[in-house]
Amino acid sequence: MALLDHDGYPEPFLSPGRALLPRQGQRLPDNDNDLPRDVLPIAPELYCLVGLIAFPTLTAATNRSYRVGVGANQILIDWGEIDEASYIRHLAAHLGIPVAPLGEGVRGHRPLAPEDYASAATMGLLSARHGPGSSFVVAPRFLSSRRLTELALERPELIAGFELATTQAFNRFLTAQASAPLADMAANGLAKRWPALSAASGSVSGWRGVGRAMLIMGIAAALVFPSLLGEAIWTAFLTVAFLAFAVFRLLGGLVPHLPEPKPSRLPDARLPVYTVMVALYREATSVAPLMQAIENLDYPREKLDVILVTEADDDVTRRAIARLGIKPHVHVVTVPAIGPQTKPKALNYALPFAKGSFVAVFDAEDRPEPGQLRAALTAFAHHGDDLACVQASLCIDNGSESLLSRMFAAEYAGQFDVFLRGLSAMNLPLPLGGSSNHFRTDLLRHVGGWDAYNVTEDADLGIRLARFGYRSMTFASATYEEAPIHLGAWLRQRSRWMKGWMQTAGVHLMHPRQLYRDLGWRKSIAVVLIAGGNALTALAYPLLLVEALLWSISAQHNGDPIGLATNPLILLHLTAICAGYISTVTVGLLGLRKRRQLRQAWILLLAPVYWGLLSIAAWRALWQLLREPHRWEKTQHAVSPRSKAMRSA
Repeated sequence: MALLDHDGYPEPFLSPGRALLPRQGQRLPDNDNDLPRDVLPIAPELYCLVGLIAFPTLTAATNRSYRVGVGANQILIDWGEIDEASYIRHLAAHLGIPVAPLGEGVRGHRPLAPEDYASAATMGLLSARHGPGSSFVVAPRFLSSRRLTELALERPELIAGFELATTQAFNRFLTAQASAPLADMAANGLAKRWPALSAASGSVSGWRGVGRAMLIMGIAAALVFPSLLGEAIWTAFLTVAFLAFAVFRLLGGLVPHLPEPKPSRLPDARLPVYTVMVALYREATSVAPLMQAIENLDYPREKLDVILVTEADDDVTRRAIARLGIKPHVHVVTVPAIGPQTKPKALNYALPFAKGSFVAVFDAEDRPEPGQLRAALTAFAHHGDDLACVQASLCIDNGSESLLSRMFAAEYAGQFDVFLRGLSAMNLPLPLGGSSNHFRTDLLRHVGGWDAYNVTEDADLGIRLARFGYRSMTFASATYEEAPIHLGAWLRQRSRWMKGWMQTAGVHLMHPRQLYRDLGWRKSIAVVLIAGGNALTALAYPLLLVEALLWSISAQHNGDPIGLATNPLILLHLTAICAGYISTVTVGLLGLRKRRQLRQAWILLLAPVYWGLLSIAAWRALWQLLREPHRWEKTQHAVSPRSKAMRSA
């Protein structure tokens, strides 16, 4: 048995989240009803409970352990037969090793670097020193208790170097000892490792103080005062930008989509541990339906690792979680008030505590389809190891409550069921949605997680994954969400998105040569259109309309309406605007047809008005980018009448 790796960490703790691997003399079941015949009646990790828990219950837990591929102790804890603290005490007594006094600190505990604390959280393993020797504090997970019990039988002298702790005590110790360094890593880890890839104000990506202000004011001036560039040049530039973005949208909507892989249902024993993370802030009313949606997922509870991430100043949400009664597979992580208070920083802080080989991110109001985790695993297995992320479709379920929510529903249908699937088919960078992203955990950590300073961290991460050589794709599963139904809420949300697109464009387009070296010309052009096209077309739309109106008034005043019709500049303006409308309506219609909601297609007639609202949001975002670049305007959930009814049901 290989006991230690080259860094001195015990072998059983090196692969968090893996499925059960066969030991010598054992075999994995081929399906849930095919149990090993050559194993002991109870699993080794349950020896410490003989005489305390009825033997049939221990046997049943052992059988379930082999069915799902986790330690039998975890089965008993999930069943409520014993709590984790009691199990740890009995296991420690059985092995003859102590329970770590983490409430008092680890004796002789060596100060660790921030990345070491992150590794400790990931593995449930903390290195400590007692005099001349070394020891390890272990929070047993997966098969660690089994490995320790077997090690005690094979090499009892090695057991003296271990102390045990519950997961709750272990995480509480880490957050008490290392909340500041972990929070600093969550906020600034990406900016420190790759400053050119972060939107942090102090990074070299072009967003530092005076430089950011000059850039933003220059963009605004160039858009508002065409004489700075010359009217013809200005018109040609905006027209080309509009046309390019419209053609790109149409291409993404019309390209044939990749066939979905044939669904396959793996035996539970071969499923990996899956982490589900949800960042919550002032979401007390959403907690109960959220937890019900997670409980409805078709995945073994013993292999679900649910992390609810709360902010330090949000006691109300934590009390709502506590009232539900936390189950063993659900953990609450509280983010210190260090750095920006943003969703990406919260997710970064929780990422080291993720036990799963895969991570799914949901929002508070989400209701994913029950089979979504298994469908994501099918997509990962079908498309190769360089696939870092798969994106589910986001569907609006309150689309009939207002004109805004209807337009939002059509927009989402076109974006997630048509446009993103087209980008996926063309193997182009994917601007991820903020929810229902599923990642390979190791690759997510490798690229630095989320940018805590980017307020559309999802789209930025999709582009950054591509720059690191990884792929993102869509897959056939849906998550139902709530759209804003009032203009104020919609404007705040869309302004944040627009500001994030501007940040993303500033980060990834600031060094075009490096972008080309990372992605090649085809993907680089896609990034330009994805990152720059959304914001630029929204900013320019009202200016093109005003310019066309002024030319029309001038032509009427001069008595030359024919000249207006033959003016090449006005024709360019109208061509660009019409192309934008056509692409919006086409992609929206395709999306509504795919969702069998063509009866709602009439709302697309209001696209010109909706574009006007997008322009207001874009100009508001540009002003915020100058004054408050990292401010996160939260979207309030559970305000829709339909959502309220569903939450009270």
